Amino acid sequence: MHKRNGDPFWDWMEGRLPGPPSARHLGWKCLEVNPEQGTMTVEFQPKPEFLNPARGVGGGYLAAMLDETTSPAVKATLEPQQFPSAVEFKVNFIRPAPLGKLIGRARIVHRGGSIVFVEGELRTPDDQLIATSTQTIRIVTMEKIALDLGQGAA
Repeated sequence: MHKRNGDPFWDWMEGRLPGPPSARHLGWKCLEVNPEQGTMTVEFQPKPEFLNPARGVGGGYLAAMLDETTSPAVKATLEPQQFPSAVEFKVNFIRPAPLGKLIGRARIVHRGGSIVFVEGELRTPDDQLIATSTQTIRIVTMEKIALDLGQGAA
């Protein structure tokens, strides 16, 4: 992984910070990030509280996992003062997700000056496709950005 000293995002990617509350809640862990190729692979560890009445991981949680896969993949290609902001997000649910580890993969399809198109997918460890997503992200520049990536987390 890239080492960008003093950048909390890269401290999160490399396991020196626990990450934002939303990612921690989903059991997020970075497995691989490649900014040059615009790809990322992450792991999620859903909790029993995520189950719907049919005993599958709820669709809202799956959508959040896809967002927590695609957005960091885009952020990895940006400067520290830039942030990915979703403009459009579509999820396709393929099959029910059992409780247990899920693998998220993201791939940047196209990047323009301020808009990025990215695809995501969630699979089981035995490679069963659970859900896919497409996302349109606008790159926002904030000079005094202060991301909460768990700097003060217990």
